[in-house]
Amino acid sequence: MPIRPSALRRRRPAGRIVVSAAGWAAAEVEAALEIPADPGAAAFFDVDNTMMQGASIYYFARGLAKRNYFTSRDLARFAYQQARFRLLAAENAGTVSKAKSTALAFIAGWKVEEMERLCEEIFDELMADRIWSGTLALAQLHLDAGQRVWLVTAAPVELGRIMAARLGLTGAIGTVAEIEDGVYTGRLVGDLMHGPEKAQAITALAAAEGLDLQRCAAYSDSINDTPMLCTVGYAVAVNPDSALRREARKCGWEIRDFRSARKAAKVAIPAAMATGVLIGGLATYSAMRKRRRRSAARAGTDAPPPPA
Repeated sequence: MPIRPSALRRRRPAGRIVVSAAGWAAAEVEAALEIPADPGAAAFFDVDNTMMQGASIYYFARGLAKRNYFTSRDLARFAYQQARFRLLAAENAGTVSKAKSTALAFIAGWKVEEMERLCEEIFDELMADRIWSGTLALAQLHLDAGQRVWLVTAAPVELGRIMAARLGLTGAIGTVAEIEDGVYTGRLVGDLMHGPEKAQAITALAAAEGLDLQRCAAYSDSINDTPMLCTVGYAVAVNPDSALRREARKCGWEIRDFRSARKAAKVAIPAAMATGVLIGGLATYSAMRKRRRRSAARAGTDAPPPPA
């Protein structure tokens, strides 16, 4: 069950661990999961459909569109590239990387401070009430055992860090956009944080932090995260897609599903379909702009500029 946004906003300031939002949900997982205290271990959580309901990058794009950061052309290009990213993710890593790189090109020229502010605002506005309380309770159990908890996401690392701070987690691993003199260039540093890249990233983090991956845990909903799940000693399929559910049963991994039977089909809508909603919103947005221009032309005035 997702958490109400007001509960998450009480988690500020960043880094403060507030367990009230997850405490009531912990009962549903504590009986089945005992995590021993082990500061040499950590837990890694995927974000989309694992920690939160839906695709974080979709809601971030929706928040940007609401603030008129996108032109209709920008939004169309973003939606198209995200659709390619989701549809080709399991088939062609090179194509996916190119699509993701192009999709992040729209932030070229943005200041880092602006990006961080937008991530905070849009998380509070559109994502906070989509956090799965059961998954957050699992993360809290690791924290209570003295273990570090990291989000691992294909979304921009800035968004991941804001989410981790709001949830009281250790930090985030995500896709890194290149920065020069405090401004984004629109290019990526390395590849997108997806599939095998997640496994490589947590391996590198474990080496830097002195963690034993065989004592670490990983949680995901997607078959695409199998490399990460296979890298740790304890893997859990959370709200799994059908392919991951089969793999989890074959490998003997635990399965945790926090969706109700009635709601599961809705919640597990492929992100490519969510992007279709974004494209539909673009069509409506473009049509409204055209109608405004025609009305303004008939009235002999210029159309008003979009709000800041």
